[in-house]
Amino acid sequence: MINFTKSNLLAMAFICLFVSCTTDEIESLDESNYEIDLNLSLETDWEMADEILDLINDYRSAQGLMVIEKDQAHASAFAVKHTKYMIDLKQVNHDNYSERSGALMNKGAIQVGENVAYGYETAENVVFAWINSPSHKDIIEGSFTHSGFGVLKNADGNYFFTLLLYKLD
Repeated sequence: MINFTKSNLLAMAFICLFVSCTTDEIESLDESNYEIDLNLSLETDWEMADEILDLINDYRSAQGLMVIEKDQAHASAFAVKHTKYMIDLKQVNHDNYSERSGALMNKGAIQVGENVAYGYETAENVVFAWINSPSHKDIIEGSFTHSGFGVLKNADGNYFFTLLLYKLD
């Protein structure tokens, strides 16, 4: 579970700038790193992703929270890219989260969160797992307005999931 606000991200960048970053590292945070092929979003298993979003929105509605809208462009392209990365590594992680978060903030997000998972066979199972994990549940219940999905199977037919959530101002 990771949840950053714009001020958290700026504070982290400030600390890196004055503690340990070199000029090359600072340049790597440049907006050009936020470019992505939007066609990646087409690779998501949208049937499964739509079921996940429906279940999350049902849960949120029952909690008195606003429903989340689907972003089939930027957030989903970054989610697919990360899911492919996890599949390549054969492990679930939040590596390079700052790239995904920064890209969404560059597009107007003021808050970004992420849940990842592996191996669940149904939308119900992955959403149940997230809701029953306090840190993942906090993301599901966050004040987010939009979501992107990277839902892909590896060569063995096992699902990997990246759920990116963000809030627009």
